[in-house]
Amino acid sequence: MLKQKVQAGRNWYAIHTYAGYEDAVVRNLKQRIESLGMENLIFDAIVPTEKKIKIVGGKRKTVEEKIYPGVDMIVTDNSWYVVRNTPRVTGFVGAGTTPVPLVKTEVDTLFERMGMAEPKYKMDVKEGDVVRITDGPFKEFEGTVNEVDEERGKIKILISMFGRETPVEIDYLQVKKI
Repeated sequence: MLKQKVQAGRNWYAIHTYAGYEDAVVRNLKQRIESLGMENLIFDAIVPTEKKIKIVGGKRKTVEEKIYPGVDMIVTDNSWYVVRNTPRVTGFVGAGTTPVPLVKTEVDTLFERMGMAEPKYKMDVKEGDVVRITDGPFKEFEGTVNEVDEERGKIKILISMFGRETPVEIDYLQVKKI
């Protein structure tokens, strides 16, 4: 899968690509590496992604979402010219003419984020939004979003009940933005 072990002289670098072409750049780069016989200089190329949960047509769907759109990562020795001349690559992330390798802690954090066991919820509501509850004991109630917990997929909503605002915590899938 991912080659996290980086030996002496091998570092992870981030490269800028045209947005939306990240996967194509990785495919092109891997083909170029193979056709030019540079497997011993460029060791891996990836598109950093993480799993998120989105609601599509009222149903829960797990999707892969790019962590940094327009950015791919590669492990390489000093073979930057091949990367720079790959179609849809605009250059390396960093200042100056020499690419700057990513810090090991950044790479470790990114791999940890990519290897998450539980996907995060992709919520399209924020504090202050007015929503309608679509399921459960408070079905058809309308309220204002008071708090959003993306990690747990829960939302606290203030609904008007018995003449006063009452906080209710419900699952994200039980609301619809108005």
